Amino acid sequence: MRAMQPDVEGYVERDGVKVGYEVFGSGPAAVVFPPVDPIVHSRVWKAQVPYLARHATVLTVDPRGNGRSDRPSTVDAYRDVEMVADTLAAMDAAGIGSALFVGLCFSGWLSLLTAARHPDRVEAVVAIAPQMSSLTPPLPDRARHDFDAPLDTGEGWAKSNRHYWLRDYRGFVEFFFDQLLTEPHSTKPYEDAIGWALETTPETLLLHHDAPRATTTKAATEALLAEVRCPVLTIHGAGDRCQPIERSALVAELTGGRFVTLEGAGHLPQAREPVVVNHLIRSMLPAAPAPAVRRWTRPLDRPKRALFLSSPIGLGHSARDVAIARELRRARPGLEIDWLAQHPVTEVLRRAGERVHPASAFLASESAHIEAEAGEHDLHAFAAIRRMDEILVANVMVFADVAEAEPYDLWIGDEAWDLDHFLHENPELKTAAYAWLTDFVGWVPVGDEADLTADYNAEMVEQVARFPRLRDRSVFVGDPGDLVPLPLGPGLPGIPDWTRAHFDFSGYVTGFDPASVADRPALRAELGYGPDERVCVVAVGGSGVGTVLLRRVAAAHPVAQRLVPGLRTVLVTGPRIDPSVVPAAPGLEVLPYVPDLYRHLAASDLAIVQGGLSTTMELTACRRPFLYVPLRNHFEQTVHVRHRLERHRAGRRLSWEETAPDQLAAAIAAEIGREVDYLPVDPGAAARAATLLAELI
Repeated sequence: MRAMQPDVEGYVERDGVKVGYEVFGSGPAAVVFPPVDPIVHSRVWKAQVPYLARHATVLTVDPRGNGRSDRPSTVDAYRDVEMVADTLAAMDAAGIGSALFVGLCFSGWLSLLTAARHPDRVEAVVAIAPQMSSLTPPLPDRARHDFDAPLDTGEGWAKSNRHYWLRDYRGFVEFFFDQLLTEPHSTKPYEDAIGWALETTPETLLLHHDAPRATTTKAATEALLAEVRCPVLTIHGAGDRCQPIERSALVAELTGGRFVTLEGAGHLPQAREPVVVNHLIRSMLPAAPAPAVRRWTRPLDRPKRALFLSSPIGLGHSARDVAIARELRRARPGLEIDWLAQHPVTEVLRRAGERVHPASAFLASESAHIEAEAGEHDLHAFAAIRRMDEILVANVMVFADVAEAEPYDLWIGDEAWDLDHFLHENPELKTAAYAWLTDFVGWVPVGDEADLTADYNAEMVEQVARFPRLRDRSVFVGDPGDLVPLPLGPGLPGIPDWTRAHFDFSGYVTGFDPASVADRPALRAELGYGPDERVCVVAVGGSGVGTVLLRRVAAAHPVAQRLVPGLRTVLVTGPRIDPSVVPAAPGLEVLPYVPDLYRHLAASDLAIVQGGLSTTMELTACRRPFLYVPLRNHFEQTVHVRHRLERHRAGRRLSWEETAPDQLAAAIAAEIGREVDYLPVDPGAAARAATLLAELI
């Protein structure tokens, strides 16, 4: 799922060639991304578009030969001046007169060419590793190979060869992007780039390679650059293996521009170092007018403030975070807490009287992404979070704007993966104490992804080792025994040992005091459950992933009624499932979002839930029998949660294959009203977590 959908999708047609473009946002300034080299397309800017579209109108143009654009079959159709004309036509179609041009490699050249030939259309240029072979020699590793010479074999940059492209295009692509992404832990942008490259053909790339260029000599290119009068910023990774860094320095010199070196970065810093690149691009936009009146408060006179980021993937985070926030205010009277949060967390926060920061409206939906990734009671959670990368970039840029504009004493991230990852990638952003909360540690492979999960775990270990004081406090929401006894990966420490060395333990935070629901007869009467009814409550959390489980229970209900006289089944759809998706039946009722769902769980004789930690631990704390059906391929539910529940002797696990109507009805009859012997859940965990956080304020 994309972090931001375009406001306009269109085409311009020139000489029978259709070129696709997209427009995002509607700000007074404009940013144009002209066509990149057709080995990729405009999705290469996916980490930049959502951020810039909050500050400007953004236009992206797919190159001839890839994306939504046509694949013409003549060399002249791929001339650079044709792509300049495509860009100007798309600007006209979008109603953009002039703009900041941002280009990478070939489109860096297009941006400068447009600025020289059409100065009225270009207000400024950001050129990342611009491709201009006539200006400076290529890198030595690339210069020693002849692009046109026939080759029997191809090793290294010899793969960048006309004949090799036609013989083993995928082999070239895999080598090429391995060279472009020199930073460790770049598996996701590497996969993206290969996928985009496979949307075109080597024949198309050869047409682009052979097409004439506007300048072919060093003197002509220098003369053209001397015509550029607008501000220019060149950016180049010091580890670039594709284009020489000296070229960016020379471009800046010839245009009177600025030059920024990104030490340790490769050829695609917009993908691998998006926060710093986004800020550099925005620095070239016209500055917004300063307010006529500004207010500054002396730091010692400022109220104590915290910014709380609560994961929307599962409503349980919000319940426990509200409980922690309440305890934190008790520990630090007068503390103001703002929440940077998404739906459905915002529903919980508003009902609790919490203050949601207005910038929350700019956050891209993680819940919607997770729903889009899910199948029939199936969610490959690790893969889904990897594919959420552009959403995480978009959301951390919202956070960065908030943190820059407003002073806070403490940032709290409850599984705020965007904040934690990009703070470690950009530690200079840290201007407040920072606390990290999580209820699991360690990505666990499902299927054949052991190399990927180990790489992600290794990155986490390296980040914490390099910046041990970036997290001022790491809190594991649970006990040491809840840690799964697995290694983080080959050559990496075990999860329990590493976590004990880097985390404090709060115990599990349920968000409520089990003593408040201990009088079950009174609670059942208050909720409208009769003393002779056998109540089965079915809940599937805060996303739409649980629709099929609700339907499966509804199908089993008539069978279960025959086995359990007086059975009343209550299906809770939550905030993101339409109650009408479940068919009505006698003794079966469907409720939408239910605040304080734990009270219904505590009043039940049996609950049926997915394998999410929050709901299962609420049931454990209330000492109610329950069936839980982990989502297939969900590593957290099938490994981390299962381990914790088995330690607590809580619940009965069913696989999805064991939920046919007869099987599910039999399990309901066997478990409903059963006496349980669970380990107790400490009711003081929220206060303990708050104490750990309060020490940072």
